[in-house]
Amino acid sequence: MPLAPNERLERARKFVNKYLNKELSEQPDSQTYWNKFFHIFGIERESVAVFEAKAKRKGAPGWIDLFWPGTLIVEQKSPGKDLGAALDQAEDYFLSLPEAERTRYMIACDFFNFLLVDLASRTTHKFALKDLPRKLGLFGFMSGDEPDAYAEEEPVSVKASRLMSKIYLRLKGTGYGDEDAGYLLTRLAYVFFADDTGVFESGSLHRYLERRTAADGHDLGSKLIELFQVLNTPQDRRQSTLDADLAQFPYIDGALFERAIQIPAMDSEVRALLLKASGFDWNNVSPAIFGSLFQGVMSAEERRGEGAHYTTEENIMKVIGPLFLDDLRAEFEKIKARKDAGRKSALEKFRDKLAGLNFFDPACGAGNFLIIAYLRLRRLELQAIAEIHDPQLKRFDPAAMPKINVDQFYGIELNGFSSKIAETAMWMADHLANNEISAMYGDSYIRIPLEKKANVLNADALETDWNDVLPASECSYILGNPPFGGSKMTSKEHRAQVRRITDLGGSGGTLDYVAAWFVKAVKYAPDAPFGFVATNSITQGEQVAQLWPALLKDGREISFAHRSFKWSSDAAGKAAVHVIVVGLAKNIGVKRLFDGNIEENPRYISPYLIGFDEPVRLVREAYAPLNGFPTQRMGTQPIDGGHYIFTAEEKADFLSKEPKAAEFMRPYVGAREFINGGDRWILSLQGAEPSELKAMPGVLERVAAVKAHRLESRAPQTQKLAETPLEYNHTTIPQKTFLIIPNTSSARREYVPIGYMDPPIMPNNKVIVIQGATLGLFGLLTSKMHMVWLAKIGGRLKGDYGYSAGIVYHTFPAPGDDSSSIESYAQAVLDARAAHPGQTLADLYDPKLMPTDLRRAHEKLDKAVDRLYRKEPFKDDHERLEFLLERYGAMVQKNQKLVPEPKRRRRRAKRRA
Repeated sequence: MPLAPNERLERARKFVNKYLNKELSEQPDSQTYWNKFFHIFGIERESVAVFEAKAKRKGAPGWIDLFWPGTLIVEQKSPGKDLGAALDQAEDYFLSLPEAERTRYMIACDFFNFLLVDLASRTTHKFALKDLPRKLGLFGFMSGDEPDAYAEEEPVSVKASRLMSKIYLRLKGTGYGDEDAGYLLTRLAYVFFADDTGVFESGSLHRYLERRTAADGHDLGSKLIELFQVLNTPQDRRQSTLDADLAQFPYIDGALFERAIQIPAMDSEVRALLLKASGFDWNNVSPAIFGSLFQGVMSAEERRGEGAHYTTEENIMKVIGPLFLDDLRAEFEKIKARKDAGRKSALEKFRDKLAGLNFFDPACGAGNFLIIAYLRLRRLELQAIAEIHDPQLKRFDPAAMPKINVDQFYGIELNGFSSKIAETAMWMADHLANNEISAMYGDSYIRIPLEKKANVLNADALETDWNDVLPASECSYILGNPPFGGSKMTSKEHRAQVRRITDLGGSGGTLDYVAAWFVKAVKYAPDAPFGFVATNSITQGEQVAQLWPALLKDGREISFAHRSFKWSSDAAGKAAVHVIVVGLAKNIGVKRLFDGNIEENPRYISPYLIGFDEPVRLVREAYAPLNGFPTQRMGTQPIDGGHYIFTAEEKADFLSKEPKAAEFMRPYVGAREFINGGDRWILSLQGAEPSELKAMPGVLERVAAVKAHRLESRAPQTQKLAETPLEYNHTTIPQKTFLIIPNTSSARREYVPIGYMDPPIMPNNKVIVIQGATLGLFGLLTSKMHMVWLAKIGGRLKGDYGYSAGIVYHTFPAPGDDSSSIESYAQAVLDARAAHPGQTLADLYDPKLMPTDLRRAHEKLDKAVDRLYRKEPFKDDHERLEFLLERYGAMVQKNQKLVPEPKRRRRRAKRRA
């Protein structure tokens, strides 16, 4: 299926971002560049074009850089080379080709500039790489379309979305109600679409608006309502005196125009917008635009509050492909290849199977997942129809009519406007699919009146019994993109929902919001396969052991997954987040684990999204070290409103007025200062005598401000702390050298920077503190072995490593041998750091800047640590993790009390009446 215009635009932007500021040259980079260029249009380059094709130039042997027979010649040069000369070279190759292989198009390119020649229209277009997204219309031939030399910057779907948004905002600005506006916009979008796609006589809507409404727009609202009433009335029930311009419109039904809405008061501005919207071609508007339309008219606050994120077709395919579509395609290809007498019967049974499937998206938004699934299934059915009824005969057989219909698709959506958009967009998708079958058989096939519709319920999915929408016994697949939201970012109400649905008591409140959809899907239809987009944190850290035991039971396993990737959306103001895709099912054949474009087929996919030969033990948070490591402490947390904390400048200013406070000042170091450098100080008054405090009025002012700050808190514990304002909420004042581990660190680094510090430095609560740590312990914690554990078992914060003592430090399996043997290697790492005075740890551990001596010291330490665990070298990090998880299982058996199972809430017995 050709890519939607929005999808091509998104891919073009990614292509430009990838190459715009990159150093490139012809030899090493050309082929990768053009492979990715073809990807913009959904084309596998090797399926249509070859590199280095033999040709002649003025009689001498030569090589065409890229040759697509009959379509395209590309002559690629390094940046700055003469593109005119390159084009002359391409023309020489063109003239040497056989007539049948001569191309219509030629491109000369230096990576950053394009010279495109269309030999048929005799036009030449020169533009820069940065302008490629605006020039996609010139490359219509890549998708089988006629090129548009006057292509506008944005595809029609984006333009339509923005135009509809303007109409909405104009109406909203006049006080027109949101609910009525939602109905009005969905109806308008449908009639614009119908006017250009064969549902109406082409141009009839535009003519009606232009001829039957006043220029100032005063009667526009009433004329639209009159039109909607006509579209909702069968021809045999219409008045004989009906205006001819209205009588020509067909009966639509489908409940789209059924509900009465307030007549909108409109003006000339809205009329101009409607005429503009009805005046351009809606043939190329993708039904999936409605997700973008919805996002376009919602405020950023509403999107964030509802966790709403909208989806490109490429990302939707990451769910529906491995969930059901790939298997259905494979089944069709197998039937298609049959040569026996039962082939036709098998194809009909396959069509019946497709028509018997039901799809459910319990967080459907504006319906993008349902729309793309529907269009893909209709395309598959059309291929089956073509195998049964030869399109070459151009005779439309009623038996070829599609069996798949929109009423096989179900959804729940909290936003009322969005739920109406989903229903309307499904009708649009249906009509587009019907147009395809009409084109194939040379006859018009339109399904109106709209007898069936998608079943979208406007409700809170977490407060709704999904069986009321679709009985579980009738559900074939569950799919979608439930609301995002980490446990710390969701509201109290959402956290309460998650706790109740997951039934994990207090620990359920630390799960991400999306976890509730996973649990509810399992409870709703235990045997139905499902696939969701989700926050990547449900496969990291403490959430894994909380959530996944409730999901992976009764024979259910992870059937497919996409590891963390950056989410992209068709909508303006799209959210920049990292997500995963996970599918669960029973009785799975081949399991599929994707990392970008690479697919693995392990025997078992763990909740950490790592392939193994068999299930692995999930790592639970431990209350104390299971490994014999020394106890760690959180750094100091003052809860002072910042009144005890100073920058270097603030400290100097304060001490100039209150010099006696100098002896109570300590350097204050958190993860930021430790890694990036910086100078902060904290007042440490715990040992101050009353007489000393009395002599420092500036300090007393700070103490009073801290007390007031704590009293303003809503937390009873913080209010209680106001009684002792000299004390911190949590106090860690090391008395000897201590090891410091940052709670967060960039995942770009190969090693989390940890190191030693000395009193009087006071660590803050953004670091973990280990007093008296040996060099051997430092060596273990800064090794690749520990980094593998952190990367796969620890959580993430916006893509950064999150170091949790309970889930990482306490659970890391210690080696069997004494770690003193690696102390010299650990010291070598510290010595290598010291050899670069004045450099921050951020600079030293930047993967692009890391000094060679420091890297070599770490590599030697890594090998020494590996030998502590076993004599045979580890093949890779995956093998390291397998080894550690096995050792973790044995360690837990010995320390079971330190890793208790989460307690489920006790259910109170209902009193009998």
